[in-house]
Amino acid sequence: MIKNTPFTEKHIALGAKMAPFAGYNMPISYSGINDEHAAVRNDVGVFDVSHMGEFILKGENALDLIQRVTTNDASKLTNGHAQYSCLPNKNGGIVDDLIVYCVEANKVYMLVVNASNIEKDWNWICSFNNKNVEMHNISDKTCLLAIQGPNAIQLLQPLTTLDLTGLKNYTFVKGVFAGVPNVLMSATGYTGAGGVEIYFEDSNDAANIIWDKLMALNVKPIGLGARDTLRLEMGYCLYGNDIDDTTSPIEGSLGWITKFTKDFTNRTFIEQQKKDGATKKLVGFEMIDRGIPRHDYLLKDETGNTIGKVTSGTQIPGLNKAVGLGYVAIENVSIGSVIYVEIRNNLVKAKVVKTPFI
Repeated sequence: MIKNTPFTEKHIALGAKMAPFAGYNMPISYSGINDEHAAVRNDVGVFDVSHMGEFILKGENALDLIQRVTTNDASKLTNGHAQYSCLPNKNGGIVDDLIVYCVEANKVYMLVVNASNIEKDWNWICSFNNKNVEMHNISDKTCLLAIQGPNAIQLLQPLTTLDLTGLKNYTFVKGVFAGVPNVLMSATGYTGAGGVEIYFEDSNDAANIIWDKLMALNVKPIGLGARDTLRLEMGYCLYGNDIDDTTSPIEGSLGWITKFTKDFTNRTFIEQQKKDGATKKLVGFEMIDRGIPRHDYLLKDETGNTIGKVTSGTQIPGLNKAVGLGYVAIENVSIGSVIYVEIRNNLVKAKVVKTPFI
């Protein structure tokens, strides 16, 4: 049975194009992807991402459990700081990518995981919990709105007495927002455009209160279509497309969140792969010739040999060019390398470039 978020009726009333996503009825677009993409890059927009998963881990062994199941070093986190990380599996792949929030160092943490992986991630982490860490899956009662864009902070600051302007990247504060208590306001997001993500429990009409106040400020509602073009423009990975259970953090260009100063699941294999070098790697590329790369299109060299495949690709609004992410053989990962995308049996020229694409 498809689920609704607390904002579903709001989306429908605003005329959003709705579609199933990760088991939820979600808005794909309102005024159109190009328009919504531009709004976030140049002004401010709000995404309903309440379908995401949230877990609370508590107790004196909570940090030990997080250290065991994630690749990044959560011991570096202090109160009010967050960290991008991933859950490695036992076969060299990735269970999921996630954000770890340190609410109280060594005692209370929140893990934010992808909507499609909530049950999978919960079961995976539970399987390592042999030290009686208190775990709570609060996904179904947690609202999450991402208010993103260069004007977001300035617009939102009057809604709270907490200092949003002083929030550094991957830090957060918790307090009253728009009259609603216990709102976690985090300088994170999936757009690279600045802004905050806000987490709160849907009680005492909190969802309606916050949404209506945002609409009163003329914050533009944004669908998942523009969310995808914005994250791709920044070169951010999408789980299930660019990383998955078969791709390692090293292959997925996530070595920067993989710390070998601690022990974690399958560390020996991943460390050896980093030392020896992966045989393939995720790269960004832009099209030289006309054509749009799509998920699973083959990537080839000039002689027609298959060297990889596209994991994400689209025409980026405002850039007037098509770009993509894809895995290629290690011989082709250098910036400037010419590769070809097979589109309808034609080899269309592209080149490997550094991300972000803007």
